[in-house]
Amino acid sequence: MLSRIMSGSIRNLDREYDCTVRLLDDTEYTCTIQRDAKGQYLFDLICHHLNLLEKDYFGIRYVDPDKQRHWLEVTKCIAKQMKSQPPFTMCLRVKFYPPDPAALKEEITRYLVFLQIKRDLYHGRLLCKTTDAAMLAAFILQAEIGDYDPGKHPEGYSSKFQFFPKHSEKLERRISDIHKTELIGQTPDTSELNFLQKAQMLETYGVDPHPCKDVSGNPAFLAFTPFGFVVLQGNKRVHFLKWNEVTKLKFEGKIFHIYANQKEDKKIILTYFAPTPEACKHLWKCGVENQAFYKLEKSSQVRTVSSSNLFFKGSRFRYSGRVAKEVMEQSAKIKREPPEIHRAGLVPSRSCPSITHGPRLTSVPRTRRRAVHISIMEGLESLRDSAHSTPVRSVSHGDSFMPRSRSLARDASEGSAVISDEAYSPSDSMLPTPVAEHSLELTVARQVNGAPCSIKEEKESEAGTPSLGDAGDLSDSRATVEGAEGASPLSEVEQAVVCLQAPLGGQFAH
Repeated sequence: MLSRIMSGSIRNLDREYDCTVRLLDDTEYTCTIQRDAKGQYLFDLICHHLNLLEKDYFGIRYVDPDKQRHWLEVTKCIAKQMKSQPPFTMCLRVKFYPPDPAALKEEITRYLVFLQIKRDLYHGRLLCKTTDAAMLAAFILQAEIGDYDPGKHPEGYSSKFQFFPKHSEKLERRISDIHKTELIGQTPDTSELNFLQKAQMLETYGVDPHPCKDVSGNPAFLAFTPFGFVVLQGNKRVHFLKWNEVTKLKFEGKIFHIYANQKEDKKIILTYFAPTPEACKHLWKCGVENQAFYKLEKSSQVRTVSSSNLFFKGSRFRYSGRVAKEVMEQSAKIKREPPEIHRAGLVPSRSCPSITHGPRLTSVPRTRRRAVHISIMEGLESLRDSAHSTPVRSVSHGDSFMPRSRSLARDASEGSAVISDEAYSPSDSMLPTPVAEHSLELTVARQVNGAPCSIKEEKESEAGTPSLGDAGDLSDSRATVEGAEGASPLSEVEQAVVCLQAPLGGQFAH
């Protein structure tokens, strides 16, 4: 009798589990959900907690034990998607970047997108010229500490904040100068809006990078943006395809293919290699979702797609959700008093600043903060190993991919666009990154092909757009799939030295 009662209690316990979601401000939302709960239930809880109506741009991301990232599928059971045992830990992030963030209906939505792009800037995903970087950082300062006050902000005050993976004293001075003289009187919401409008014009806006390799074994980052598919190598965007040009996305094992039709019926096939088959499948699913969201006129046009030309072979996947046009139409119908946004001042630290939320809704579980202790070196080793796993084969037609950005400097001779003064090398393109809110000392030294990866000082004598030495040759590489077995593997491209003191309140960021 006793054993029957105990076994029943165990079954009841197994029906529920704890789930923690790390929000964009680095706070944690913890709740207990049923074992058969689907992703939509958890996502709705989070949006209810944030008082968020324009929620289609966001998603919940998690990292499996093999360090592979995934987006939580809202139509499937949460427990069946996770490869680890409960309690589960996930992150709320922007999944589909608004094509025009200034057109978002509610300030709370713009604020959350602002937090995401600020995070992208900090982790090197939003890479740009030094002049643009200084303006973006100044907007952040103005939004979170207000007008410059000599009594509160001593000389060198901007050096106490880190907006980028690494930056120079000259850039810090430039940030301070802009903050002191050009942004006086701007309210937080105005500064955030200006930040979004500036960021939206950059080449790497909305880039969620997927590390791959090309035919020569050179590293490349593939990404899907509101405007199309891009390939970044060195400090350049070497390929760009508009969404209406992309006709098919396929993958088999580690090989990822993009088929496209350009003007004059010119057909293009791009082929890249992902580090693992799991990473390639994630890349493919992200591409399918982004293409459906940005390209289609209505969700009824969404179809199930296959990763292979053969019906009985490969993976099948269907995007579930509204498309961008429907989201905008639905947002226009929102009629309510704007929810209050509780912003906290920027805390001097060497990490991303965080904000706090206002009073909690009684119908949702509580939030809590806790210390998170991790081993970053293990993650870096994993990233380094995965970066050298497979030589890459690429069918690329560099002459066919001219830049199509809204406000880009073009390099006509090489057919590629310079995106920054440094090589594109995001610090957490694959792995979670520890970010503490107070007293975090973080020093990262990164090297890519022997060149330091940091935001460099601009030379006064260089008025044009700089380029990386070998980047121009990459866009012209042409090869067939059959000729790739002889490609040499990538040489070591990343070395990281991390000095980390993690105090109470440390968080993960993705």
